[in-house]
Amino acid sequence: MFPFVAPVRDLRFVLEELLEHRSLALPGFEEASPDLVEAVLEEAARLAGEVWGPLNASGDQQGCTRRSDGGVTLPDGFIEAYQAYAEGGWNGIGVSEALGGQGLPEVVASSVQEMLHGANMALGLCPMLTAGAIEALAHHGSDALKASYLPKLVEGSWTGTMNLTEPQAGSDLSKVRTRAVPCPDEEGDHFRLFGQKIFITWGEHDAAENIVHLVLARKPDAPEGNKGISLFLVPKFLVNADGSLGERNDVTCASIEHKLGIHGSPTCTLSFGDGDGAIGYLVGEEGRGLNHMFTMMNEARHKVGIQGIGVAERACQHAFAYALDRVQGKVRGREATISEHLDVRRMLLSMRARTDALRALALYCAAQLDVARHGGDGEREVAQARADVLIPVVKAFSTDQAVDIASMGVQVHGGMGFIEETGAAQLLRDARIAPIYEGTNGIQALDLAGRKLQRDGGAALAGLIEEVEATASELREDGELAALGESLAAGAADLEAAMQRVLEQGSDSELGPDAIQAYATPFLSLAGHVLCAWQMGRAALKARAAQAAGSNEPFYQAKLAAADFALRQWLPVGRANRSVIEAGMACLADYEVTLP
Repeated sequence: MFPFVAPVRDLRFVLEELLEHRSLALPGFEEASPDLVEAVLEEAARLAGEVWGPLNASGDQQGCTRRSDGGVTLPDGFIEAYQAYAEGGWNGIGVSEALGGQGLPEVVASSVQEMLHGANMALGLCPMLTAGAIEALAHHGSDALKASYLPKLVEGSWTGTMNLTEPQAGSDLSKVRTRAVPCPDEEGDHFRLFGQKIFITWGEHDAAENIVHLVLARKPDAPEGNKGISLFLVPKFLVNADGSLGERNDVTCASIEHKLGIHGSPTCTLSFGDGDGAIGYLVGEEGRGLNHMFTMMNEARHKVGIQGIGVAERACQHAFAYALDRVQGKVRGREATISEHLDVRRMLLSMRARTDALRALALYCAAQLDVARHGGDGEREVAQARADVLIPVVKAFSTDQAVDIASMGVQVHGGMGFIEETGAAQLLRDARIAPIYEGTNGIQALDLAGRKLQRDGGAALAGLIEEVEATASELREDGELAALGESLAAGAADLEAAMQRVLEQGSDSELGPDAIQAYATPFLSLAGHVLCAWQMGRAALKARAAQAAGSNEPFYQAKLAAADFALRQWLPVGRANRSVIEAGMACLADYEVTLP
């Protein structure tokens, strides 16, 4: 099994050369310098490689166990690894200084998240959910709740969870049945919750002093449907007026799930109110719980995409190391490692090119989030619209690709990839959850093709397509990169045509908005391929400029090779989605689903 090495060089390339550290020029980041960012990346790489990474395989093998007292025992070393993370101040890296965080840009926080998820995805899920809880509470919590809970969440001594799913309410949250009963005035301003939530990531553990559950529930008199759902904060331990921890709340871990992967992450069924009711506090407005929870979910969706990229990076490293070591067959009459066989090189270059492209797009999205939060008047709205379009692409496309990249990593290993001891199989098993949770990738596609595209008539995506076309033109002006420009221009034309088709079908089809369901997934895949190819086109231009300036660093030649593969061999595969969209949906509408 090969150790994980955080991809600091490529992260620096994206931040410094593709994004030109523009986030550091925004108001609020005056104290952050390129040297500071480099130091942060190097230190995070050390934590990921030396502390978190070595626990990845052992955590998978040992897994989590539920104790007879309802607690959960984590794999050996996980508590210490999480505490090293929290004590190092990493939990607050992207949180504003006003809330006690480090106040660094989202692009830096996302870069750190990728390294940690590449090192140990199961462990990385804990702070990922806490970040979402911080975001939701900061935006919608009362001053009293913020004062009581945010400092501990930001420092990481308390962790957060998101409680949506119930046995009868998966993607359709309008079916939520958990009840929140108002308490008599003499008891205080709180509710008592009764119900059950399933698939709660890091819902019970001993790595932190307290766990703060954000729970969707409805009051007894609330209307049916989404408008009757409110958001409540339910702590594992109640918090006294002086900030100390009080008695255990009436929320227990009823069981832990036995999963395909991420065995080191305790995924719990939580029971609220087996006794007098779990004490909870209203977050935000009554009846707007789903809206408030989406603040947390949007944060989590972007980070799930980042998570997929981290696993893809580790799969790349595994495959490259094995291919360079494994002697098999002959090349030009001599024994050779499999890295010299062109079909294996095709797989390796495909893995590397796609991972690099996904990383660049995800960090471009993070940079848009920075502008949306810190930019000037007029900039914020444009950046937020772009981020809204990009988040479902980053979440869905990155995680779908991560599964394929991890699967290809198994293929590079051959039969040894199917053996657990090499570690390649674990990466595939772990990656497989990412297209499912935080909204399945089909839901992400519907969000893009339906809600995001329809609400502005495609204006935000059209703006991105214009930038893709500009990069294509720039590539065509360089004789050695002209073929890449032609390919990218063709991809941009396909995406523009497909966007118009989806917009028309969403408004003119006799099925109305339901027609979007037939086109959403191929449309998101097309958008992902084109936008990722765009980033690799930009990377090629930067690499050529560096070489022209005298650099002979092998990194730039490798980047040019990855860009060539991405634009001329990977993008054409994605462009086929236009034909899928133009083929129409008659076969889907007419198909009758029956048992064989």
